[in-house]
Amino acid sequence: MNNKKNLKWQLPFLALLIIGTVLILVSQRNVAYQANHGIVFGTYYNITYQYGKDLGTEIKQELQMVDDALSPYNSNSTITAVNDNQPVKLDELFLEIFTKSMQVSADTDGAFDITVAPLVNQWGFGFKTWQFPDEHIIDSIRQFIGYEKIKLENGTIKKSDPRMMLDCSSIAKGFGCDRVARLLRSKGIKNFLVEIGGEIVSSGMNQQDKPWKIGVTKPLDDSLSTSQEIQTVLNLTDCAMATSGNYRKFYIRDGKKYAHTIDPKTGFPVQHNILSATVIAPDCATADAYSTAFMVMGFDKAQKVLERHPEMAAYFIYSDSTNHGIWFSPSLKDKIDK
Repeated sequence: MNNKKNLKWQLPFLALLIIGTVLILVSQRNVAYQANHGIVFGTYYNITYQYGKDLGTEIKQELQMVDDALSPYNSNSTITAVNDNQPVKLDELFLEIFTKSMQVSADTDGAFDITVAPLVNQWGFGFKTWQFPDEHIIDSIRQFIGYEKIKLENGTIKKSDPRMMLDCSSIAKGFGCDRVARLLRSKGIKNFLVEIGGEIVSSGMNQQDKPWKIGVTKPLDDSLSTSQEIQTVLNLTDCAMATSGNYRKFYIRDGKKYAHTIDPKTGFPVQHNILSATVIAPDCATADAYSTAFMVMGFDKAQKVLERHPEMAAYFIYSDSTNHGIWFSPSLKDKIDK
């Protein structure tokens, strides 16, 4: 009898709870999507999120913090002070990316290496003045390239050679996406897409209540970044994606193409048959770093790394004797837009 009385009292509360939950979900669906656009790290950003107010100012502040930590073009940044061998307090953002960079470097046998900056500069793709190199110059620079020649010790960066410099351009955009994503999540925002220069973090659903549709660009030589031709479309949510390729940043000299991805071991631009490497990972800094590493490593070695990392997936576009081919991780099969 008591159980029936208790049930009689509980049913109205249960009904109210169900009704309240439904009303919350409906109200959330009716919240408009905001959009913020701008320029950062020498490229464009586009951020879409479902929220009751515009967060453009806070987003800019977050991105400025990343720039202040990692931009070698910013004369007051942490990384500039490290490169110039000046005393500097290493901020939280710099320390996070330095640590992750060392981890990815070790995992990829140095294919990803932020100490490659002097070589990147020498080939004309960096933040210093340059002169087209010969083999002797490259050999001399290679003497102070290598992630194992630099370490974090008692809160200070220790270099084996003062000429060593760091370049985080192959991870900074992804990290910027992660930082904005953290900001949005801290506001309780579940539906958003953060994109900086083609690197992406997606969460929840888009305005049509479907997974976000992310295009993988065809790797057509396009130094002016005018081509928007899409190779395929991926339906992605709650993950990050980054793409590296040698079809945007390059130049032609004496009839030969020189692209911006430099192999830290040889000191020369890579010549592998991978045209672009797209990586899907839990966070965008990881996706960004490994996409660069895969461009350096080549197809076979990249696949071996993927076997060790089931949390990651990849979509490769490569050249063969006649045309372009594609390879993608089996986990992406159901995410490719037919």
